[in-house]
Amino acid sequence: MRVLVIGATGYIGSRLIGALLERDDTVIAGARDLASLDAFWWSDRVERVPLDVLEEDSVRAAVTADVDAIVYLVHGMAAADFVETDAAAARHLHAAVDAVGVRRVVYLSGIIPPIPEEELSEHLRSRLQVERELSASSASVITLRAAMIIGSGSTSFELMTQLSERLPVVVVPDWMRREVEPIAVIDVVSAIVGALDVAADTMHLDVGGGERLPYPDLIERVAAVRDTERPQWGIPLLPEALVAKIASWIADVPGPTVEALMESLREDMVAQDDTWVERLECTPPLALTDALERASTASDPQRRPSRRDPMAALPGDPDWASEIS
Repeated sequence: MRVLVIGATGYIGSRLIGALLERDDTVIAGARDLASLDAFWWSDRVERVPLDVLEEDSVRAAVTADVDAIVYLVHGMAAADFVETDAAAARHLHAAVDAVGVRRVVYLSGIIPPIPEEELSEHLRSRLQVERELSASSASVITLRAAMIIGSGSTSFELMTQLSERLPVVVVPDWMRREVEPIAVIDVVSAIVGALDVAADTMHLDVGGGERLPYPDLIERVAAVRDTERPQWGIPLLPEALVAKIASWIADVPGPTVEALMESLREDMVAQDDTWVERLECTPPLALTDALERASTASDPQRRPSRRDPMAALPGDPDWASEIS
């Protein structure tokens, strides 16, 4: 299968490409800066194509008739105008897919809680908007909705660990006591691979790790695994915007990304069902404790990157990620 990965240099894309190569797929890695692909261990095993999702001509040039499937891993949370840019990028891909008749598109999105759409965070409304735009194309589009992804280098995981390690006390506002269902990055990759092959029409699936817990409890679990336990201090009515601003000062994560992630904590971020494993023919997901331990273990520099644990740090991960590595 010829698979175009849009978002190849991102956290999920860097792990996914290794898995696709393992099963002998031909991978086309799309990137605005082709030289950025050199940071990854698989760079000499993929075809490279220049691709800027905000330029319609660039997307049309990259999405060619010989592409069997596309994995779309683009989220613009780091930009203040991410809603508009994500919508434009999705429109460009929709048009390109229709023009050449790509059979399958897999889109990784976020959990959409069962509340009125107008009550969704801006971040989640944007994800839903992209899902709808892509699903209106001629391809069969499989949207995978996931909450926090556990793995060294995952933005949400790194934000949580950095805040818990750099603050003497973990502040917990009332609105942060919602439940979350994390999932290991290797299970997200497994779900994407399964979605490439599944015999199904356009649909969405929630993908969760199987264990749901309040966000403060997750912080405690992470701290216990990393031996950085901190007392928690509950503060009612603490403004969300203030917490996001302080978090962006402390963590090495872009401010708009922090604000978008914090905003999503207003609702339970849990899978509505657990059918994804069976429907996508995946193995059962990694237990949460195992995922946290593997994500918190330093990579073995003596092993080739292709043989290292993808839950741990790998070449190409953000410079601010994985201080233990």
